[in-house]
Parts: sequence; structure tokens; C-alpha cells
Amino acid sequence: MNDNGGTGDLVAELLELCVAKDLMLATAESCTGGLIAGALTSIAGSSAMVDRGFVTYTNEAKIEMLGVPISLIEQHGAVSDEVAAAMAEGALAHSNADATISVTGIAGPGGGSDLKPVGLVWFGCAAAWAPTFVHSTMFPDQGRASIREQAVRAALEILAQTIRLAPDRAPD
Repeated sequence: MNDNGGTGDLVAELLELCVAKDLMLATAESCTGGLIAGALTSIAGSSAMVDRGFVTYTNEAKIEMLGVPISLIEQHGAVSDEVAAAMAEGALAHSNADATISVTGIAGPGGGSDLKPVGLVWFGCAAAWAPTFVHSTMFPDQGRASIREQAVRAALEILAQTIRLAPDRAPD
């Protein structure tokens, strides 16, 4: 990704928002394999907003690291709104973050199906001040790198929208 896929300004805005509101973030990533955390930590000062990142590429990692119930994966599949929500909520519960973003999807080139084609990505966002938000996007299948890059940008945009809605913390 050149210039973090064009996300540099968005990451800088997130840092400014998190510092102003005294908030920490965590990521729970499957198909992006740590690229969101990488984008968030690409600028100086990012330790003021990033608590940790979970790369949970396998179902076992989702279960062990985030506490995603195996029943959700068995019933809905790893690429689903239910699992995206559970991943985001698990990251919130297993970190010191105030808000988390999760991503699970099919980046390709294989692995897709009629119900879940290559390019389908689910996002989950959990925050201490709001109900968990889930959203899916069907990115055009222009290759694995393109799908992952677009997923990173979408995840950062969801985080920024969520952080903008966070209440200001009262001074100590």
C-alpha cells in the first residue's frame, strides 16, 4: 500500500480525535491480517490511540483470543454479521480500548461462494458509549490486495465516524 492506501489523512484525523477525547482503539482482523493496526500505527504518536491489535485469521483464533462463540461460527460462518459483531465486542472485552473495529471477509482469489462471494467484507464496531454496529460491503473483485486495501480504508472511516460520536470525557 502506497501512502497506506491513501489513508494517511484519515489516520491523522483519528489520532487527533482520540487524543482530544482521550480514547484508545483496538482492532480485530481476519482478512486484513493486521493491515488496519498497521495503518493506525503508521504515524508518530499513534501510541496515544492504539492499545492493541488482534489478528484472528483462523476460527480457533477468533474463539481463543476474542471469545467468539463457536456456535456463531458454526451457524453463520466466520464471514457474517454475527461474527463481526462478536469479534468487535471480544476485542473491547479483551483490551483496554474504548472502541474497536473488526473485519472478516473473503479477499480471494478463491474461497467465495454464491452466498458469500469474493469481495464480501463484514465490519463490526464496538464502543463503550454506543451499541455495536455492523456493516457489510461488497468490494469489486479486482484482486486480493485491492479488496484488503479497500477494507482497511472502510474500517478507518467507520472508526472515525464512531469516534466523532463519542462524548467528551469530563476532566479529572
